[in-house]
Amino acid sequence: MHTGGASTVSGYRGYIDKHVRPFIGSIKVGALDAEILDSLYAELRRCRDHCTGRRKVQHRTAGRHECDERCRPHQCNPLGNATIRKVHFVLSGAYKRAVRWKWVSSSPVTQAEPPSVPPPDPQPPSAEEAARLLTEAWRDPDWGTLVWLTMTTGVRRGELCALRWKHVDLEAGVLTVRRGIAQDGSHKREKDTKTHQRRHITLDPATVAILSEHWEHCLARAAALDVTLDREAFVFSPAPDGSAHLVPSSVTQRYGRMAKRAGVDTHLHNLRHYSATELIAAGVDVRTVAGRLGHGGGGTTTLRVYAAWVAEADQRAAAGLALRLPSRPRPALEGMERVLATPRTPYERIAVDLRVRILDGTYPAGEPLPTGDQLAMMYRVAKGTAQRAVTVLGTWGLIKVSRGCRAIVVVTPQDVSDQATASDSTVIPTETDETQWAEPPSPGTVTGIPPGDDRVPMGRQLLDLEVRRDNFVVSKVTADADPKNWEELRQLLVDSVQRDGREEYDIARYEMDVREHGDPKVLTTFVTSARG
Repeated sequence: MHTGGASTVSGYRGYIDKHVRPFIGSIKVGALDAEILDSLYAELRRCRDHCTGRRKVQHRTAGRHECDERCRPHQCNPLGNATIRKVHFVLSGAYKRAVRWKWVSSSPVTQAEPPSVPPPDPQPPSAEEAARLLTEAWRDPDWGTLVWLTMTTGVRRGELCALRWKHVDLEAGVLTVRRGIAQDGSHKREKDTKTHQRRHITLDPATVAILSEHWEHCLARAAALDVTLDREAFVFSPAPDGSAHLVPSSVTQRYGRMAKRAGVDTHLHNLRHYSATELIAAGVDVRTVAGRLGHGGGGTTTLRVYAAWVAEADQRAAAGLALRLPSRPRPALEGMERVLATPRTPYERIAVDLRVRILDGTYPAGEPLPTGDQLAMMYRVAKGTAQRAVTVLGTWGLIKVSRGCRAIVVVTPQDVSDQATASDSTVIPTETDETQWAEPPSPGTVTGIPPGDDRVPMGRQLLDLEVRRDNFVVSKVTADADPKNWEELRQLLVDSVQRDGREEYDIARYEMDVREHGDPKVLTTFVTSARG
């Protein structure tokens, strides 16, 4: 009797029932030879459904159903080499027993030629594809958390479905993998992990923050429905009380649909490859990567599967996986908030700059704004562009426009105080071909909020940094730093310059937006010059 796991035994029985019995099930044990086995392997390489060559419709399910686009004419699809080798191993094991029990004198399986071992070919998504997948996933925060956790930890889908809150230590930042969900058709059960060992995975600060938000969200949802959520609950569950786990096949299907919408040709298991390859490329040793993934053999499997990335890692250096992950998607801003955060057009940038001037008293309440011609000359744009900026200020309630009269500033002192509090995220207009009014900042300063401003929080904290070179974004990273420590900010900018493949003397071409982690508002925009 086979002593492997229930899933392994079920898989072997499936191979026998579908691929062995229909062809050689009636042949006597002593009559089977290598030629018959080679013919069997050839048939498996022709069509996994063992069709007769007649035209037929391949239905999406064997039960009663209404046909749709998933029911299509049959096309022969060969069985993979790895699966054919599994059939070969099943027969080899059976004949070893037969020889031991003296049913036959020798095994014909040793004379047969199964397909060669297919070379490992992991195909992780690129950084750009990973960002697109996360953006699409975060339309549903629960689903976005699941995709993020898979990407950062590389856990198997069954282990992810079996994860309970008691296995997540948010204070220590450690996730413990103990169980998995096995699925055999419609039958599902909780079981031991694939390697029958538990493992501990350290989480980066961003992942801890996301899981903490997910826990609070689950608690609020349970309280709203008057149910209890305890530490035995599943982390990802369709039930408000977390009593039911997700179905592994359903997770795979949903991920496939999401990837199709994002325009990425990939599947769920490739996120495991993504985590592994990014860790290796970041310089993490193979044994540590194997431990996080749950590979057996002390890293042998990891070396075999990811050999190309291990070789590449010898020539690259990186700070760690957290610095290489794409930024967490933020909710899309709309209206005034969007324009203040990311002005896209020349007239929007003019409106943002004029708003700053109104709030700092350059254009006081009751006084007229410059005319359209004057604004066009100031900002070196067309008159129509300047007039559109004035229209935007009117929609924000900063000015009053009357037909045939100049625009008048209508903001009161209280309005100035209130709006100044909301303007922490004001973006300093960047210089473009059409808008060249922005003066270059002085070396070693922070623009957007003056040094010493009380609106910038004190002390070290988790910060989101966006680095630009010549107005083009070159990196987005998360770091633990003090937003008022200019020397520390300069060193972070120097590190980003060097990761961009340039030297410190190029730093004057770079600028860095500093945000509190998870907050879209810009605290400061840091620029500096090279030291002599």
